[in-house]
Amino acid sequence: MATAKTLQPRIIISSFLGNSSLRSTQPLPHLFRFDLGRRHVSMQLSRTLSGLTNLLFNTRNVDEVIDGKRKRLKPGNVSPRRPVPAHITKPPYVESFKAPGISSGLEIHDKEGIERMRASGKLAARVREYAGTLVKPGVTTDEIDEAVHNMIIENGAYPSPLGYGGFPKSVCTSVNECICHGIPDSRPLEDGDIINIDVTVYLNGYHGDTSATFFCGDVDEKAKKLVQVTKESLDKAISICGPGVEYKKIGKIIHEHADKHKYGVVRQFVGHGIGRVFHADPVVLHFRNNEAGRMVLNQTFTIEPMLTIGSRKPVMWDDNWTVVTEDASLSAQFEHTILITKDGAEILTDC
Repeated sequence: MATAKTLQPRIIISSFLGNSSLRSTQPLPHLFRFDLGRRHVSMQLSRTLSGLTNLLFNTRNVDEVIDGKRKRLKPGNVSPRRPVPAHITKPPYVESFKAPGISSGLEIHDKEGIERMRASGKLAARVREYAGTLVKPGVTTDEIDEAVHNMIIENGAYPSPLGYGGFPKSVCTSVNECICHGIPDSRPLEDGDIINIDVTVYLNGYHGDTSATFFCGDVDEKAKKLVQVTKESLDKAISICGPGVEYKKIGKIIHEHADKHKYGVVRQFVGHGIGRVFHADPVVLHFRNNEAGRMVLNQTFTIEPMLTIGSRKPVMWDDNWTVVTEDASLSAQFEHTILITKDGAEILTDC
């Protein structure tokens, strides 16, 4: 952990990679530390929350009012890790207690693999939508985590975030200025909040990953527009996917749509291949880029843009997971797992 004197870099990758290393065949020198000989890349975010910045962000400004009414987000109490029955199959990283990072190689599936991906995606979508019905003023994100955990277990699956690199909960709940990886806690949701709920399930050896941003009570038009445009950017990106399409077109179309509405695009977190492993190649960038690579028939990956009203620069809390906007401006995210088909892309996490 960094101190006020020594600000150590904090590795951040993808929308759920925590402190892992990133391995990819794509050289991204402008974003990553890149070792040409080892073909190793690691995306980094400055560790801006040290003892000094913790004082600035988490102490002095805890009751600061944003936009005339909303208080800056602050940590609540985190309950103990919820148990998982022994009969539930767990992903390998749970037993190793290590976050594996991004695995090299694409997730390309045969007929059986595709059906299993459809099943895990469908369950993740059902859980996501159920979790959304729980979003009401006064409900805590820990209560949402409990409901999500129970629903996943009851359907014979494992909540993929639980134990991934030490993540303590079964779902990510990112409220207001939280960009991603919010840890469910004792904070009650308030009227006017927006909350992204990020669900991943591990069912029959395959992961399905999805998220959506929901409204809590009476949300103002400024927040509604951000959420709408973020959803539109995901839809537009999916619409251009298909065999042979360059991955960089995803970032181009998302960035163009965000620019049109003068929103920031968060760059430090990316989409990823998914299937038998939680995170695999390709690295899917949500902003304009010139990286190589084309989509392949029967592969699966996520697209998960995060847009902000103000600063797109992220700040990490001392829990090593929660990432918020530098200026406490609102952030929204949507995510789907998609399958590349001969006709384009099939959304596996749609209801």
